[in-house]
Amino acid sequence: MGGATHARWAACAVTVALAATACGGGGSGGGAGSGIVSSSWGDPQNPLEPANTNEVQGGKILDMIFRGLKRYDPRTGKAEDMVAESIETEDARNFTVTIKDGWTFSNGEKITAKSFVDAWNYGAHLDNNQKNAYFFGYIEGYDKVHPEKGEPSAETLSGLKVVDDRTFTVRLSQKFSTWPDTLGYPAFAPLPKAFYDDREAWLSKPVGNGPYTVDSYTKGSQMSLRKWEEYPGDDKAQNGGVDMRVYTDNNTAYTDLMAGNLDLVDDVPAAQLKNAKRDLGDRYINTPAGIIQTLAFPFYDSEWTKPGREKVRRGISMAINREQITETIFQKTRTPASDWTSPVLGADGGFQKGLCGKACEYDAAEARKLVEEGGGIPGGRLKVTYNADTGSHKEWVDALCNSVNKALGKDKACIGDPVGTFADFRGKASKQQLDGAWRAGWQMDYPLIQNFLEPNYFTDAPSNDGKYSDEEFDRLVNEANGETDTAKAVGTFQDAEKILAEDMPAIPLWYQNGSAGYSERVSDVSLNQFSVPVYDQIKVE
Repeated sequence: MGGATHARWAACAVTVALAATACGGGGSGGGAGSGIVSSSWGDPQNPLEPANTNEVQGGKILDMIFRGLKRYDPRTGKAEDMVAESIETEDARNFTVTIKDGWTFSNGEKITAKSFVDAWNYGAHLDNNQKNAYFFGYIEGYDKVHPEKGEPSAETLSGLKVVDDRTFTVRLSQKFSTWPDTLGYPAFAPLPKAFYDDREAWLSKPVGNGPYTVDSYTKGSQMSLRKWEEYPGDDKAQNGGVDMRVYTDNNTAYTDLMAGNLDLVDDVPAAQLKNAKRDLGDRYINTPAGIIQTLAFPFYDSEWTKPGREKVRRGISMAINREQITETIFQKTRTPASDWTSPVLGADGGFQKGLCGKACEYDAAEARKLVEEGGGIPGGRLKVTYNADTGSHKEWVDALCNSVNKALGKDKACIGDPVGTFADFRGKASKQQLDGAWRAGWQMDYPLIQNFLEPNYFTDAPSNDGKYSDEEFDRLVNEANGETDTAKAVGTFQDAEKILAEDMPAIPLWYQNGSAGYSERVSDVSLNQFSVPVYDQIKVE
């Protein structure tokens, strides 16, 4: 069904160059583990509330300053206990959560069961307008605090109960055996009392319980994080802190890296991929990641929902020469996509190579035929919007449009439409302010097929910016979410994905590797399965 129906089998998740003022971003005095790492970054879309952040740049920070009940292993993505001592159930619907003793927030406040329950109730409530409210939807009582229509009839989720300082219970709306594995997603992080006492002050300098604290933040310039010496977890920071420097052009970041003015670039620009191995040697990282790049369409625009428009979208897809773009632009650090998930899932996890069929194969003649049969591109021109500050998107969007124009035999049938920053781009996309197609990359939050499908294509899902809606897709997703047998759930999700192959609400472009480069000043640099640097393990020489 449509509306704010929620995940039950697996919850969804879980972007002005700064002139460098010091070589490497800071000194390393003070002994082992005290050096400061400097890293490229992009301003997040929203203030760093855990339940209001659903994009990569903000997520990087939340993973540094918060720890939840679970944490995903940087190498495998497996959900492992962090603040949770145990999460127990006898019926896969009623859970008892016990948290470890000794955890505090960085301001000294003790973390209790109430720290989680209050944060989840805040995140779920309609009045708080949190982008990730949807992810609390499988807890009983969500329909009362976040109704699809009208005003809330309750202030808190009836399925949450504090038992004592270290224990709380959760009742779900139906069985969900793998629910605990979703709790590493930042939306489920605890919040301190300071958040509710003075939210604006907290947002200006968030207080969390992770290995780092926020020292300062100047939007458009830099966020400085520093090691929290009293952090109680076993993944303590191996450096003194990280300066996250905002760049509006990752080519500038790469230049700063090569000049010794930056320690880490976590997205090597496409223009430098052919040089990165030569420039950096073993300090260049290129590893598979759970990321897919797609081209999304505005289903909120009636021109794109007219009968036959699915042929236009399929035709545009067939006009894109993925093989050529991934080889020439990305130096084979991307792989042409043939479904809507990622190969890192594996066959058992739901990846289906070739699901998209011929629609994801280059065929200029068939592309022209389908676009004409579907009534042509609305307005006569496809505008592809992207953010210009990170990700080398200009290069591939230009190449994509050149491919489309050549295949369709029309000059400027496709044009790029840059937006200056990631934050501005995401703001326009999430508010349905784009009047053409746009890049809609997705980075998984953990290796589950649901994480690729539901948040992007389910009716009114939080990352469904194009407002695509299909009743049968929703029905199958709901059926999969209610299935406690993982293999059966995966199979049902795959059935839902076949509907995407027919409707083409977004065109799969390519699967992305994580790429990074780092200076001689740092070591132990790695990317996790989600292509995010494991900042806390980096050492400064």
